[in-house]
Amino acid sequence: MAEKETENKEMSVEDKLKALYQLQTIVSKIDKIKILRGELPFEVQDLEDEIVGLQTRISNNSAEVTKLQAAIVEKNQIITTAQENISRYETQIDNVRNNREFDHLTKEIEFEKLEIELANKNIREINARIEQTKEAQQSASTSLEEKNAILAEKKEELDEIIVETKQEEEKLREEAKAVETQIEPRLLQAFKRIHKNARNGLAVVYIQRDACGGCFNKIPAQRQMDIKLRKKIIVCEHCGRILIDPDLAGVTE
Repeated sequence: MAEKETENKEMSVEDKLKALYQLQTIVSKIDKIKILRGELPFEVQDLEDEIVGLQTRISNNSAEVTKLQAAIVEKNQIITTAQENISRYETQIDNVRNNREFDHLTKEIEFEKLEIELANKNIREINARIEQTKEAQQSASTSLEEKNAILAEKKEELDEIIVETKQEEEKLREEAKAVETQIEPRLLQAFKRIHKNARNGLAVVYIQRDACGGCFNKIPAQRQMDIKLRKKIIVCEHCGRILIDPDLAGVTE
């Protein structure tokens, strides 16, 4: 352990910067794999949630249709009962003894006819609701089939990406670990902190058109000269990223 610390201390600033940029290059490749794979699981999860919602809607629609159909049975029973009452009252009305009984039976018959009329109206309304519910159910079923087909494609795509990238990612992580051993702990910790907080994951950037390659704020000429000398580690005063010159990054401006 002591030998490793001594070796790290003996590294020149230029070597440290090279190691940091090499680590950044590897980490950026890992980040790209995560992005490529990272969007698909969310899409798969969203689709699975939508499918559960559609299945619940279809189940609720089926229960609603069953409930409405039971209501029609009840209304038909009311009609049957009312018709039986009318038939009985009409038989009774032939044998009335006075006007009072006649008026009473006549009103009862009228009431039962109103009951039949109301029940028929309710049945029409319920049938309309059944049709609407069935249409909604059919629409949800069609959507469910489509979502299931898309989900199968997305899962297959995700599985393929996982298989294709797993080996590459493991290799890159091994490379990153090897480079990390060349970087002193405090500097490595700073790199990881910047990488975690940076929106694009870039902790080490090179100067582009006299500006920081991360936040694109202008860098004074003297500071650019200090960066090119590679005598000390310099960070962007705006975003905190570690700055290197394009030549060290192998870029010709």
